[in-house]
Amino acid sequence: MKKHPLQAVQGSTTRRTAVGGLLVLGVSPFAAAQNSTQNNGMDELLDFSPRSKPPAGYAPDYAATVRAAEDEGRLVVYSTTDAAVAQPLVDDFRTLYPRVAVEYEDLTSTELHHRFVAETQLGRDTADVLWSSAMDLQTNLVEQDYALTYASPESAALPAWARMRDRAWATTFEPIVFAYNKKLVPQPPRTHADLAALLQRTPALKGKVVTYDVEKSGLGFLLAAQDARAASAFWDVAQALGRADVRFAATTSAMLGQVANGRAAIAYNVLGAYALAQARRNPDIGVVFPADYTLVLSRLQLIARRARRPNAARLWVDYTLSRRGQALLARQGVYAMRADVSGEATAAQLTQKLGATLRPIVPGVELTQDIQPAAYREFIERWRTSLGRPLRRK
Repeated sequence: MKKHPLQAVQGSTTRRTAVGGLLVLGVSPFAAAQNSTQNNGMDELLDFSPRSKPPAGYAPDYAATVRAAEDEGRLVVYSTTDAAVAQPLVDDFRTLYPRVAVEYEDLTSTELHHRFVAETQLGRDTADVLWSSAMDLQTNLVEQDYALTYASPESAALPAWARMRDRAWATTFEPIVFAYNKKLVPQPPRTHADLAALLQRTPALKGKVVTYDVEKSGLGFLLAAQDARAASAFWDVAQALGRADVRFAATTSAMLGQVANGRAAIAYNVLGAYALAQARRNPDIGVVFPADYTLVLSRLQLIARRARRPNAARLWVDYTLSRRGQALLARQGVYAMRADVSGEATAAQLTQKLGATLRPIVPGVELTQDIQPAAYREFIERWRTSLGRPLRRK
């Protein structure tokens, strides 16, 4: 029997990377894919100045926060955002605040959550900032009083729903898509029902479909639970996945790698930003925005209530929410939240493109309902039964 997502786990797999003098990362594939695109107005953005000066437009007393952060001298970020994607953000932040070293830990959503909770409870040094796509687990941390309250000067530029009581902030607005190998799937499914039907009538796809393991991936569970809330057809998809002998992967990047090399024909429920970036580099990869509904998630960011470097954390949050930070996210292909950032990879453009089919996952206490022990176990039991892999009773 699998453990509840709020319990400690053993044998978790890490994608651990440190940035900021500890390890130099390679050039982001997102940046390479975006070389020919517009710069989203980066040259016209707010002028952040280093050495104890507040950003232009900030209150003068923000200089005290900058000085305090420089005295702390270090920032630790636990994140599910791939290190290659975060590299330009870290580099730019360090350009603005060169006296603050950044340690960036690239983790799976489940490991990020469990590690932070365990380290906090044991009184060990842990992350100052948590940045995760597992919105339900992040929301639960807010509800369990793990998050610091902070009135960011950038909050006013976000939609009201993206600011969770000044304790968590939605930084992105990202579609969840199907990815497929064009050589193996010449006529891709356009809806969730299409996907179920395709898997049921195509024996050649047996063993050629990959998705998240919802029992091990916090993000995978969130997406499955939201699919089930969006449409009853999700359980038809789950049954079809079972008949197709679905395989599991820990990350979107791993799934896209399998699609690219032909080991998988279809990847179900992957992050659209990553899929589109890979598709730009590899013409064999196709991307489908499901026409019946497309889930949209936001990477939620919070500051640890017991952060040992709270001022450096405030600088990071303000930077990632600023027009400058958001524009850089958009250049990386990760859909920016702010309305004053231009380009294709923005919430405004995605909303215009998807229209009524868009299904945003809104941060709020309601997200924690599915991870309560009884509800979680009921969902996992139904999921496994649908796959033809029921839980074994002890």
